[in-house]
Amino acid sequence: MNYLPTESLFSVSDEIVVITGVSGQLGSQYARAFLQRGARVAGLDVRLSGDGEALSTDFPDHFFFCAVDVTVRTTLETALVEIRARFGAPTVLVNNAAIDSPPSAPLDENGPFEDYPESSWDKVIDVNLKGVYLCCQIFGGALASEGRGSIINIASIYGVVSPDQSLYDYRRQRGEVFFKPVAYAASKSGVLNLTRYLAVYWAKRNVRVNSLTIAGVFNGQEQAFLDAYCGRIPIGRMANPDEYNGSVLFLASPASRYMTGANLVIDGGWTAI
Repeated sequence: MNYLPTESLFSVSDEIVVITGVSGQLGSQYARAFLQRGARVAGLDVRLSGDGEALSTDFPDHFFFCAVDVTVRTTLETALVEIRARFGAPTVLVNNAAIDSPPSAPLDENGPFEDYPESSWDKVIDVNLKGVYLCCQIFGGALASEGRGSIINIASIYGVVSPDQSLYDYRRQRGEVFFKPVAYAASKSGVLNLTRYLAVYWAKRNVRVNSLTIAGVFNGQEQAFLDAYCGRIPIGRMANPDEYNGSVLFLASPASRYMTGANLVIDGGWTAI
């Protein structure tokens, strides 16, 4: 048997990592976690903003930003060419980019299912599911052509179980019409089986494909929501933004080299109930 030394088991220092949605709260966290451990990171997003902006300053030699729309194949193809020219062939893909209807969205987006706009459905499915599919075709195909790599698809508890609509009772009690919309849950459910499909499809090409199912992250939500959410989750709180980093690093590293087609659930116990 070949046993890797402990320092190599979780090493990502030789990886060339593509992360979509790098300007978002979690995308920038994932990128920083890889960069701090010596990896080279290509961050993809519509624009570089938020916490993502500091990455170029903090890691000028190891971070490269590509402006893309994950729903447009040509922008992804261009990004792959640019990444190969800058760093070489990618070895890890983190499909993190996703959208949802925020609580502040127009009434029709957060209203009853029967009235949910078809245009909203199309937009969410395009980014959250078609975007993952296209990124897997372009970047996952590049991994397969090299005969190695890891794809990590970021999923959600709402792809495993239905949203708990009772969390929003406080809004209805104050006279608002509010329901957690359907498209996000449907899109994240699709990500789970896309992951399984590709894990089997690329198994002989030495490309591992896994999903990471996560729960809610603290981001200044109003107290009434926090009270309802934290009262529902066994661990008693939302996740801090950096608490999924270890799982992503594990799935990218040799420590998970026999793991493919799996769904790693890090949710504070939400789906255990």
